Formats: sequence, structure tokens, C-alpha cells
Amino acid sequence: MRRHVTILCSILLLGAFSCSSVKKQMAASAEPSVEIDSETREVLERINAVSAYEVPDLDLREDADYAKTAHQFEPFRHVEPYREHFLVQMEYTGPGRAIPEPENIETVKLGFIGPIMSTVSVATGGKSHEEPLGIKMLQGARLAVEQANAKGGYLKRNIPFELVVTNDNGLWGASGNEIVNMAYKDKVWAILGTIDGANSHIAIRVALKAEVVMMNSGDTDPTFIETNIPWVVRCISDDRQQGYLLVDYLYRKLKYTRVAIMRSSNRYGRFGVREVRDGSRRLGCPVVLEMAYDLGLEDFSLQLERIREADVEAVVHWGDASEGARILKQIRAMGMEQPYFACDRCLSDEFVEIAGDSAEGVICTYPWNPTRRSSRLEEFRKAFRQRFGEEAETFASHAYDGMNMVIWAIQVAGLNRAKIRDVLAHRTRSWEGVTGDIVLSAALDDVGDVYLAKREDGRWNFYSREDLKIPSGPIRAEGQATQPLATAQYR
Repeated sequence: MRRHVTILCSILLLGAFSCSSVKKQMAASAEPSVEIDSETREVLERINAVSAYEVPDLDLREDADYAKTAHQFEPFRHVEPYREHFLVQMEYTGPGRAIPEPENIETVKLGFIGPIMSTVSVATGGKSHEEPLGIKMLQGARLAVEQANAKGGYLKRNIPFELVVTNDNGLWGASGNEIVNMAYKDKVWAILGTIDGANSHIAIRVALKAEVVMMNSGDTDPTFIETNIPWVVRCISDDRQQGYLLVDYLYRKLKYTRVAIMRSSNRYGRFGVREVRDGSRRLGCPVVLEMAYDLGLEDFSLQLERIREADVEAVVHWGDASEGARILKQIRAMGMEQPYFACDRCLSDEFVEIAGDSAEGVICTYPWNPTRRSSRLEEFRKAFRQRFGEEAETFASHAYDGMNMVIWAIQVAGLNRAKIRDVLAHRTRSWEGVTGDIVLSAALDDVGDVYLAKREDGRWNFYSREDLKIPSGPIRAEGQATQPLATAQYR
């Protein structure tokens, strides 16, 4: 058995380190054989044109609106603010760009932190529950690294990329310790992670001190990017943008006036519904009732009785798929026929399996359209099935995109953390990912298109803002919705 393992390891090493003569020529060149747009080339030229004691003159992105926030959702919109935050890109002014590329390394290490092993902690509300999401995220990241190695690894040096995997165990402070270990002990060049909002906030503050890029592909907490840390990038649309679309649909398209919220009591639930709650109020239809529940709860009758007594027109759920599905079944068992809306975590096989026939008609927010026609997406799905024997879902897909963005930045900038950060932060063109075009804002947040998905005839159909034909202008204060979703179908 040991002999078979040795042979297998030898084959893997040979596959990782073997390169053709063409790739050797690429490694000998001062410039990697990867796509470099003219804007990125100019960024590199400006970086290399200054001394170690100078800050390169890099154009800072400036947005007209934060996170594409429409005027009707802005707080105190009738008063011109003295200052608006998150519109101008943060600048890195440190000396890190002068650090030379190390000579004696055998691999280019990339960090991964995510919930991949079950734990129990106060931070997660008891037993952790995000491992299925974290494992998918790890699979997507791993596939991106393996594909990069199959193409020659780090092309300047003809050495492979190596994924350093750590578990986000949900204990406050532990994620920070993992970042320290990866940054200083493992000496990774960038890190992808994580999912839990509280742990992500801790991790990126340590990354700021260590000056290492953190690419996030799984935390949709709107406040994550509002830390103004120049080393943070997110490649998934957050709950703010998804919430804006849902609120517009509820009140502008369906003309509802009385909506209730049912959410989990953890950070994901609290912060996920903030824009739904605030947006409802700013459109003149404040949420009638907001009820929270503990993770793992089986009986929601107390909360649902309150919602039934409030005589609402619709219910919005923000939490994990299992609780979301059980809440829906109990709603229907109580004879409540209100339309059911939910967050993107409820768009899953687990939700449909638990909810059964009650899933029909449910509408979920979603950060991308997985049914769109794309050769890049189909190639990724095929490779994912061959590698892991299962289908790729949203956490795997976004992690794949995020890790590929990091690998591209390393190929272009070389082994220098500050330069890796620069080419990502100052990339002006959208990234063509498997999840669609990733468009970074001045805050380095993905502000690409978001969608609503409706369960119809046993499948999810996805609708953009344009598909929904959401009207603009003042909202009517009266009227009950009778209009269904637009009839666009994606096959």
C-alpha cells in the first residue's frame, strides 16, 4: 500500500513540475505569458517607475453611487450630506512594492480559510452549520489551483502553486490566528476566505496588518467591504444589492404595503435584512413585523402566530436553507397563503427537499444567473464533475472565480504582495468569470448584476431587473399585487 502511495505521489509531482520547452521560455522571460490589458500594463509601469520611498501615481476609482444605491434607498436623501463614504478608492501608500521577489522557493503558496470541519462555539450560535458551504468553496478554489498548475504553474519560475488550507472554526479570534500563521509561517501570497461575517471582519483586520490580499467569495455581509481596508476584494454581490432588488420588486412591482420578516438570530440574519428593512421604510412601507429565531429551532409557531395576527401580504425569510424550508412548511400547514421570499442560501437542493411541494412559487434573491448560456461556465461545470463527482453550486463557482483572479494577479505582478494587490485593485475591466462579469466598485466590491429566482414547475427560473420591468418613479401607497413575475424563461 505504501509503495502505491509513493508511486501516486511521484506521478503527481511529475505532473506538477514537468513543463514543455515553450513554458521554459516563458519562465525565462521577464514578462508572464498571460493576458495583460493596456490599463494593467500602465499600472505596472507606474509602479516600477518609482523608488522604494515613493508612492506610485495610480488613478483611484471614484463612484457616483455606493453599491449602485438608487436615490430612493439613500438615507436622509432630502438633505445633501457633508461627506459620502466608500465612493473613492482606498490607496495603499506603504513601501511593500520595493520588496524583491524571493529566490529560493519551490512553490507559490496560496491561502484558504473556510468552515470545512464541524465545531461548536458561541460565535456560530452553538454547533457550526456552514461546513457544506465551506467544503464547496474549497473545492472551487482547489480546482482553480490545479488547473493553473496543469498550465505550468507560476510561469515566471515554472513552479507550481500550492494551496494552504485552514479551517474557520467559528471561534472569535481564531480566524485572526490562522491569517497570522498563513502570512508569516506559511508565507502565502494571497488568501481566499471566508463565509461567516464576524470571522471575516476579524480576518481582514489581521490581513491589513500583515499586508496580504484577502479575496472573499462567500461572505455577503454588506458591512464587510465597508471597513475601508485596501487589501480586501470581494467577488460576490452582497446582501445590500440583492436586498435593493427584492425591495423594489415587493413594493414597486407587486405594490405590497405590509411585509413581515422572519430571520435567523445570528449575524447573517441580522445584517442580511438591514437593507430590506431600511429600504422598505424609505419607500414608505415600513416592515410590519420582524421576528428572529435561534439556529436549529424546529417549532416556529410562536413567531408565525405573531405574523399571522399582523395580517401581512408577504413573508421574507433570511437564514439557512433548512430553517427556511421548515418555516415555509409550517406557514402552509397553518393555512397561511402569503407569498414567500427568501435569501440566496435558500436556493438549494436542501431547501427543495425539505419544503417539498411548498417550494413551488418561492422567490429567492441570488447573486448571479447559473442558467445563463456560457461556454466558460459549462467547461467549469464539466471539470468540476470530473474532479469531484458532483455538481458545482454558487460557493464553488464564486471561489473558483476568486482564486482565478488571485492567480492572474500573481502571474502579472510577480511575487510581491503589494503589487498583487495593486493589479487587482486597479483593474478597470470586468473579470469574465464563470459567475458572469465581476465588476469591482471603488470599494473593491462586486457590483455586477443580481437576480431574483422563482421556483416554477419544479425548477428555478432567474430574472434580472430588466426582465422584471420594475417601474421607476413614486410608489403607490395603496393596492394589492396581482401581477406575476415576468415570463422570461432560461433553459
